[in-house]
This record gives sequence, structure tokens and C-alpha cells, in this order.
Amino acid sequence: MNTTSTARGMLNDTRERTLWLDLPVAVRDAVERETGTVQAVDPVRSGLNAGFTAIVHASSTSVFVKGMPTEHRRIATQQREAAVADRIAGIGPVLRWQFEAGGWNILGFDHLRGHHADLGPGSADLGKLADVLTRLGQLPAPGLPLARIERRWAGYADQRELAVLAGDRLLHTDLNPHNILITTSGAKIVDWAWPTLGAAWVDPACAALWLIAEGHSPAAAENWAAAIPAWREAPATGIDVFTTVNRNLWEQIADNDPQPWKDKLHQAAQAWNEYRLRLHRSDS
Repeated sequence: MNTTSTARGMLNDTRERTLWLDLPVAVRDAVERETGTVQAVDPVRSGLNAGFTAIVHASSTSVFVKGMPTEHRRIATQQREAAVADRIAGIGPVLRWQFEAGGWNILGFDHLRGHHADLGPGSADLGKLADVLTRLGQLPAPGLPLARIERRWAGYADQRELAVLAGDRLLHTDLNPHNILITTSGAKIVDWAWPTLGAAWVDPACAALWLIAEGHSPAAAENWAAAIPAWREAPATGIDVFTTVNRNLWEQIADNDPQPWKDKLHQAAQAWNEYRLRLHRSDS
């Protein structure tokens, strides 16, 4: 697949990243107390949240390290990711350690070896994604004071309609291909910066939207999602509300910050919403 024409190929972060040698000495020393002497550092350019992301290699270990200044306006994303880490064993990476030093908040995760998911038609990664979303949907309620999906998406649909999305299950909500790693043991979901509570079927819906952006028809994306038990619990009205929300959400995102991948998601959300409207017209 030519990824340059897909949402996955367009999803490149243009945000400036801090490099290893630009981190305060106190941060680098603290990392080395956890890993041993650092021998090499591979910057990670993908991802949209942290200010520093890299794979740090020492003599006996490799760790994925992400960090952000403690006074940064998005520091809550680091704190939320650490809070849910022990709730997603086997689904996301293991959090080895966390600390604050030199004015930075730093997280160290197991380095997962694999490739970013290919969500295009015919991809062998699709079944692995369905498997990990099945396990995610079966997790118990996390019991954490997280944002609720109906509040996060307030304003993109009528508040009474948004109630159909509500629930107590842990959601990721940002299932773009860079946040899905395909490893030898299956798919893993990374970058839990926006954990949210809601109905378990919302994450399969978020993944289905990306499938449409990657070339699936809305009908094919829904057929793929049907293999996930949580999706089969979704009321038709809930899917309708989800597509309305995301049509409006991605329209705003694309208008406020025009980038090819955001336009692609807006087009996908619009196509899915129009498909749902056609379904209802054909039923009437």
C-alpha cells in the first residue's frame, strides 16, 4: 500500500520535539539510574502528545521514554497515562517507572518491537486489532476519575442524544495507526493520553472510522467491527450519534488546523454519517 495517500501516511507530527542531549542533565541522570548507562537513543517522531519521545538503549535493556515539562499545559496527559497503566496489562505497554526531575515528568515503558498497524483493506493486522479491542471491551470498569465521553463530546450533538454513548468502561478514543503496534504477540494499544469512560462499543467505532479513512467503505468497516462483542451491543441510535458527533468534531478540527490527515478523517466521518442516513431512508 502506498501510505503517502492514506491517513496513516499523512499522520506526521510537525510539533517540535526535545532531543535527548537537550534534556536537563538531571533528567538524563535520573533515566540512567533506571536503565544503566545509556548507549544510544532513537528519537520517535510519531505521536501527538509528549515533548520528548525516544527509545533509550542501555547495555541490558531498551525502554520507551516519554516526557513533558511539569509546567506544560498538557501535563495531565502524562499523569492520566500513568494512572491507567496498571489497568491495561496485556493491552498496552508495561509502565516500568515514572519520576519528576529537572522540571520534567518522565515515564518509562517496555519497548514494544513491532510495526504500526496497516488498517487498509485486506490487511492481516485487522484481525489482531479486533482481538485487542475485544479484550479491552472485557476489562472491568477502571474506577478512576476520568473524563466521560458524553462530556468530552458535548456540543457536537444534542446532550440528550449523547447519553447513548455513556458508560463506565475504559476507552482509548484515539485509535490512529500510530497508536496501534503489531507485535509478535498481537496488537498493542499505546499512547493513553486521553483515557475516557464510556460505552465499550465506542472504541470499536473509533477504530472503524480510521478503517474508512484507510479505504474501507462504511459498510465494510461496520462488518469488521461486528467481530468485536462490544460492538454488537451498540444500539443503532448510538452508532448514528457517534457518526454525527465525529462528522462535526472532525469538521471543526480540519477547519481549525487544516492538515491532509485531518481532512481525510473529516471526509471519512462525513461518508459514514451519510451512509447511516441512507440506511434509515431505505428502511422507511
